Amino acid sequence: MSPQLTLQTPLQLPPSEIPSYLAQLWANDQADNLGANTFSMLIWQPAWLEQKLVKIEKIKGPIIGNQRNEIIEAARQVVLDRNLPHSTPPLDKTVAASLPITDSYKNINDLRGQHIDSAISELQPRRLITLAPTIDQPNELETLVAAYCPLPEEGGGNSACGDVVVLRGDINALNSGLSIVDNLVPEDLPSWLWWNGSLDEAPDLLNKLALKKRRIILDTALGDPFNCLETLEERIKTGQAVNDLNWLRLRSWRETLAMVFDPPNRRDNLNHVVKLDIDIQGHHPAQGLLLVAWIANRLNWTLKECHSPDKDIIEANFLCENKTGIKFCLHSLPVGNPSIHPGQIVGLRLICKPNNNPSKGVCVILASESGECMRLEAGGMASMELLEEVVPLQNSSTEMDVARLLGSSRGSTSPLLSSAAPLAKKLLEMASTSLS
Repeated sequence: MSPQLTLQTPLQLPPSEIPSYLAQLWANDQADNLGANTFSMLIWQPAWLEQKLVKIEKIKGPIIGNQRNEIIEAARQVVLDRNLPHSTPPLDKTVAASLPITDSYKNINDLRGQHIDSAISELQPRRLITLAPTIDQPNELETLVAAYCPLPEEGGGNSACGDVVVLRGDINALNSGLSIVDNLVPEDLPSWLWWNGSLDEAPDLLNKLALKKRRIILDTALGDPFNCLETLEERIKTGQAVNDLNWLRLRSWRETLAMVFDPPNRRDNLNHVVKLDIDIQGHHPAQGLLLVAWIANRLNWTLKECHSPDKDIIEANFLCENKTGIKFCLHSLPVGNPSIHPGQIVGLRLICKPNNNPSKGVCVILASESGECMRLEAGGMASMELLEEVVPLQNSSTEMDVARLLGSSRGSTSPLLSSAAPLAKKLLEMASTSLS
């Protein structure tokens, strides 16, 4: 499905006039044209890479803020042209940073906030409020408003409609315009904040928008790994409903691993784990650490120590409940054509060896492709029962991932994520300290 535009060209209004305009827009609702009674969402949508690619004519405009194939392909070409490491994820901030800033094309059409992804529009949001920071400096605040309805193929026509509000300008202008946001968020509907960018940028603005009453969507794959995990833990501690897209993409790995040990005859092996290896793409360890933290929490492992012999490896030692030691190692692999999501897991190996019956040892290998299976099979596994499963890489767009979260209507933080996040951060903190 293609993203849809609003029903009309957004009307540019002074910030003070927007609340009254929106009130009039839905004041005369008819039975067949009701404003949606679902949710509202604030969206931080910088699209720095897309802005630069359009400005230097690597891709055609307009700027829409959505992930699309032409941006990804253009970014992969930038990695080659700028001699960046081939393992650089295409949407990584270093790709955008490598591109020049030009004043040559200031009049590029910017449709951020009014170009609604179909996966989200079919959920019929009541109000979408987009903060669209611009590269151009200085850039005064513009506020725009428009109505929209789902497309006919998505159940439109008699479906409930909604509206969009766009705040566009440089960072300073957006900060000055935040005072109107609270007046635009309906008090009687669930409210979400989708931070669709790096967790390193605009931290003050994030703190102002991430009110405790709002459900927040963030991605711990975007930004400095320690800052990502620290932000995740801090937000969870406040009692806020936190949803991490990086955690969401772990679901197939967690479910597949659980299914492997679901048969009753295999469950006792979980009490005899001696080795766990996780392979990730590139150098962003957040997802790999969240997975080992989830495993350790579910099996009641105790962390004894963690260190990093070099930047490509994180090692840790755990103790299980029967005091057996477990060695963990996270490997960063320089994959040549990496996923759009930094640090995505590509393989896992779990070795179980019962002390009283070593012949009943089991080696579980989960991998994203057969080549990774072969790599993990090395190391004297011939005497053990070998269980292998392929877990497809999750390469869905960010918009699709967000739609999955919104569709689940989670109004609280997942207890599993709440338990895993502090341990993942502690592992990275200990590993980083050992390197310094």
